[in-house]
Amino acid sequence: MTSVGHAGVPEPPRPGMFSNARVVGGQFFLSGMHAGTPHGPVGGDDTYAQAVEAFRRTRALAEACGAGIDDIVTLRIYVTDIAEKAAVGRARSAAFSAPLPCSTLVEVSALVEPGLTVEVEAQGFLPNVR
Repeated sequence: MTSVGHAGVPEPPRPGMFSNARVVGGQFFLSGMHAGTPHGPVGGDDTYAQAVEAFRRTRALAEACGAGIDDIVTLRIYVTDIAEKAAVGRARSAAFSAPLPCSTLVEVSALVEPGLTVEVEAQGFLPNVR
Protein backbone atom coordinates (compact mmCIF):
# COMPACT_ATOMS: atom_id res chain seq x y z
CA MET A 1 0.00 0.00 0.00
CA THR A 2 1.41 3.35 -1.05
CA SER A 3 0.24 6.87 -0.21
CA VAL A 4 0.47 9.22 -3.17
CA GLY A 5 0.50 13.00 -3.43
CA HIS A 6 0.82 15.64 -6.14
CA ALA A 7 2.36 19.12 -5.95
CA GLY A 8 -0.77 20.63 -7.54
CA VAL A 9 -3.11 19.21 -4.90
CA PRO A 10 -3.13 20.54 -1.33
CA GLU A 11 -2.19 18.03 1.33
CA PRO A 12 -4.62 17.25 4.18
CA PRO A 13 -4.75 20.06 6.75
CA ARG A 14 -2.97 18.10 9.47
CA PRO A 15 -0.22 15.50 8.92
CA GLY A 16 -1.41 11.99 9.67
CA MET A 17 -5.08 12.89 9.21
CA PHE A 18 -5.67 10.95 5.94
CA SER A 19 -4.14 10.31 2.52
CA ASN A 20 -5.24 12.13 -0.61
CA ALA A 21 -4.56 9.00 -2.66
CA ARG A 22 -3.60 5.37 -2.09
CA VAL A 23 -2.50 2.62 -4.43
CA VAL A 24 -3.39 -0.86 -3.24
CA GLY A 25 -2.59 -3.75 -5.53
CA GLY A 26 -3.81 -2.73 -8.96
CA GLN A 27 -6.31 -0.17 -7.69
CA PHE A 28 -6.14 3.48 -6.69
CA PHE A 29 -8.41 5.33 -4.28
CA LEU A 30 -8.78 9.11 -4.15
CA SER A 31 -10.11 11.03 -1.18
CA GLY A 32 -12.78 13.61 -1.82
CA MET A 33 -11.36 16.44 -3.91
CA HIS A 34 -12.85 19.92 -3.70
CA ALA A 35 -11.82 23.44 -4.65
CA GLY A 36 -10.79 24.55 -1.16
CA THR A 37 -7.78 26.74 -0.46
CA PRO A 38 -6.71 28.64 2.68
CA HIS A 39 -8.22 31.75 1.03
CA GLY A 40 -11.58 30.25 0.08
CA PRO A 41 -12.74 28.06 -2.77
CA VAL A 42 -11.24 28.30 -6.27
CA GLY A 43 -14.09 29.82 -8.28
CA GLY A 44 -15.77 31.45 -5.29
CA ASP A 45 -19.41 30.39 -5.06
CA ASP A 46 -19.57 29.22 -8.70
CA THR A 47 -20.31 25.48 -8.52
CA TYR A 48 -19.19 24.87 -12.11
CA ALA A 49 -15.79 26.48 -11.43
CA GLN A 50 -15.46 24.52 -8.20
CA ALA A 51 -16.31 21.27 -10.01
CA VAL A 52 -13.72 21.99 -12.72
CA GLU A 53 -11.09 22.44 -10.00
CA ALA A 54 -12.20 19.29 -8.15
CA PHE A 55 -11.90 17.27 -11.38
CA ARG A 56 -8.49 18.89 -12.11
CA ARG A 57 -7.26 17.70 -8.72
CA THR A 58 -8.81 14.27 -9.31
CA ARG A 59 -6.95 14.00 -12.63
CA ALA A 60 -3.66 15.11 -11.05
CA LEU A 61 -3.90 12.48 -8.32
CA ALA A 62 -4.93 9.71 -10.72
CA GLU A 63 -1.86 10.56 -12.81
CA ALA A 64 0.35 10.61 -9.71
CA CYS A 65 -0.89 7.07 -8.99
CA GLY A 66 0.25 5.96 -12.45
CA ALA A 67 -3.16 6.08 -14.11
CA GLY A 68 -5.22 8.59 -16.04
CA ILE A 69 -8.59 10.13 -15.41
CA ASP A 70 -10.17 7.63 -17.81
CA ASP A 71 -8.92 4.78 -15.59
CA ILE A 72 -11.38 5.93 -12.92
CA VAL A 73 -14.30 3.50 -12.75
CA THR A 74 -16.34 4.94 -9.89
CA LEU A 75 -17.18 8.50 -8.82
CA ARG A 76 -19.07 9.72 -5.77
CA ILE A 77 -20.01 13.38 -6.10
CA TYR A 78 -21.38 15.43 -3.22
CA VAL A 79 -23.13 18.76 -3.80
CA THR A 80 -24.66 21.18 -1.34
CA ASP A 81 -27.44 22.14 -3.77
CA ILE A 82 -28.91 19.47 -6.06
CA ALA A 83 -30.15 22.26 -8.34
CA GLU A 84 -26.48 22.64 -9.40
CA LYS A 85 -26.34 19.08 -10.84
CA ALA A 86 -26.27 20.38 -14.44
CA ALA A 87 -23.21 22.55 -13.69
CA VAL A 88 -21.43 19.59 -12.13
CA GLY A 89 -22.49 17.42 -15.07
CA ARG A 90 -20.93 19.88 -17.54
CA ALA A 91 -17.65 19.80 -15.64
CA ARG A 92 -17.75 15.99 -15.44
CA SER A 93 -18.45 15.70 -19.18
CA ALA A 94 -15.46 17.93 -19.94
CA ALA A 95 -13.18 15.82 -17.74
CA PHE A 96 -14.07 12.30 -18.92
CA SER A 97 -14.43 10.47 -22.21
CA ALA A 98 -16.18 7.17 -22.94
CA PRO A 99 -16.42 4.72 -21.39
CA LEU A 100 -17.65 6.95 -18.58
CA PRO A 101 -17.17 5.97 -14.93
CA CYS A 102 -20.04 4.78 -12.79
CA SER A 103 -21.24 7.79 -10.82
CA THR A 104 -23.37 8.71 -7.85
CA LEU A 105 -24.47 12.29 -7.12
CA VAL A 106 -25.78 13.11 -3.66
CA GLU A 107 -26.93 16.33 -1.99
CA VAL A 108 -25.43 16.95 1.45
CA SER A 109 -26.10 19.71 3.97
CA ALA A 110 -22.48 20.94 4.04
CA LEU A 111 -18.92 20.10 3.06
CA VAL A 112 -15.75 20.40 5.14
CA GLU A 113 -15.26 24.18 4.70
CA PRO A 114 -17.74 27.04 4.32
CA GLY A 115 -18.33 28.03 0.71
CA LEU A 116 -17.52 24.63 -0.81
CA THR A 117 -20.34 23.38 -3.03
CA VAL A 118 -18.97 20.19 -4.63
CA GLU A 119 -16.62 17.33 -3.70
CA VAL A 120 -15.52 14.38 -5.86
CA GLU A 121 -14.31 11.01 -4.56
CA ALA A 122 -12.96 8.42 -7.02
CA GLN A 123 -11.44 5.01 -7.45
CA GLY A 124 -10.08 3.07 -10.37
CA PHE A 125 -7.66 0.49 -11.71
CA LEU A 126 -4.11 1.03 -12.85
CA PRO A 127 -3.95 0.59 -16.63
CA ASN A 128 -1.41 -2.24 -16.59
CA VAL A 129 -3.56 -4.54 -14.42
CA ARG A 130 -6.85 -4.57 -16.29
